[in-house]
Amino acid sequence: MTAAVLNPLVTRLSPPPIPAVQAWGRAYAGGHGPLIDLSQAVPGYPPHPDMLRWLGEAASSVAYANYGPIEGETVLRDAYGVHVSALYGAGISGRNVHITSGCNQAFICAAMVVAAAGETVLVTDPFYFNHETTLSMLGIRTGFVACGAEDGFVPTVQAVEAALVPGVRALALVTPNNPTGAVYSPDRLRAIFEICRKHGIWLILDETYRDFLADGAGAPHGLFNESGWEDNLIQLYSFSKSFCIPGHRLGAVTAGETVVAEIAKIMDNLQICAPRAPQIAVAHALPALSDWRAANRLEIETRAQALRETMAGLGGWKLEAIGAYFAFVRHPFPNKTSVEVAEQLARQAGILAIPGEYFGAGHTQFLRFAFANADAATIRQLRGRMIDFSI
Repeated sequence: MTAAVLNPLVTRLSPPPIPAVQAWGRAYAGGHGPLIDLSQAVPGYPPHPDMLRWLGEAASSVAYANYGPIEGETVLRDAYGVHVSALYGAGISGRNVHITSGCNQAFICAAMVVAAAGETVLVTDPFYFNHETTLSMLGIRTGFVACGAEDGFVPTVQAVEAALVPGVRALALVTPNNPTGAVYSPDRLRAIFEICRKHGIWLILDETYRDFLADGAGAPHGLFNESGWEDNLIQLYSFSKSFCIPGHRLGAVTAGETVVAEIAKIMDNLQICAPRAPQIAVAHALPALSDWRAANRLEIETRAQALRETMAGLGGWKLEAIGAYFAFVRHPFPNKTSVEVAEQLARQAGILAIPGEYFGAGHTQFLRFAFANADAATIRQLRGRMIDFSI
């Protein structure tokens, strides 16, 4: 008998990183108090009661028990189009929107619609690990745009130009960034978009965390006001963070109508349609819960400020970038890898963080802190634990 083989594009990947890091926390004995989990980007507060009510009503309705439209519920596509139009000061129609089961699925759709196996999609370095592994599983080559601490981990125009090689079909950016928290300015995004248009490639712009930009920041960019934006721009978004419903898996693609139609072919094979109950609930919530979402944005900024204060002068630890949900922190142990530091930080101090090298091999001196999951008082507890920590 001959054993059947598995797909090497999948088997060569490492196991999912979040469960591996959380396993280290189970070895923590509790000597410094409760475990502080900064490993996963989840909101550390519950959904609004009205959201839970709308979810329950829709989930218990016969009307939403069957398959829905592949592109998403019209009521949500239209509501989201209105929301995006108001945020960016642009004219976005519901026909420009495709609803997906979470933003990771939105990225899979975007990658598949722009690149075939053997072609190349650029990501930043450091990168969001699910983007890199998605491309690997699809047989799409991954190119890298270097982002250094000296530039606040924001990609420069020169770095983008240097990464362009034959076969590149798209550049994928995340702003506010995962893992670093870096926020890309409207001017920088416009300059990079112009490079993409000049070279005839797509800009895939993941704005999962845009709802947590600093209060008064204004529109994240003006790209939707550029003539012909539909020919080079695909924007991704997640409803999970701002509505506190990551378990319901709901994301969105904003793109030209041609791209939306092509993604429908992909979605019909992936899932047919995104979950219908959360679509109906979010359609209610987009206009109704705007004040609640604004208050949550201020709460996240309070947590970010608590982390800035906590990290100031902290025994060789250095906060290199911070924004939205994340901070990229340089650890003070030059002879230790980020995996070694993160594992012992979990076991000894009860702090869960993601090793920097999970976001690229060159980032072994860094840890990612996903601070949105901890309130300001909990974040301030980090200082005492990290001052006493040694490895």
